Amino acid sequence: MAQPFNPSVPIYLQLCERIKNKIVRGELGMGTRLPSVRDLAIDSGVNPNTVQRTYHELEESGIVEKKRGQGTFVTENSVVIRRMREDLKISHIKLFVTEMREMGYSETEMLDGLNDYLAQKEENE
Repeated sequence: MAQPFNPSVPIYLQLCERIKNKIVRGELGMGTRLPSVRDLAIDSGVNPNTVQRTYHELEESGIVEKKRGQGTFVTENSVVIRRMREDLKISHIKLFVTEMREMGYSETEMLDGLNDYLAQKEENE
């Protein structure tokens, strides 16, 4: 069953994020072949043109590489993967900080809350 999409964000961007997250988690290693456009479109429940745009976007950023007649593969360039990981981390931190500030939390409260959360999580593991 296809994972639902957020209607306020273009689907191709959401697919890009899903693929990037799989790379960061290690589900897709360097040099791993991605599903064909058709297969990913069927699995995701989207139009193949949307997947094509997703792959094009990832290729433009250097995260994937097309090999003529073979398919689309995760780059084997570790510098690109490290940069992508760092960019994703910064993006999530910015979102967290923005939302916490909108709720009125200070930086100290955010850090204390994060430290408390991580300490409790370690205790529960």
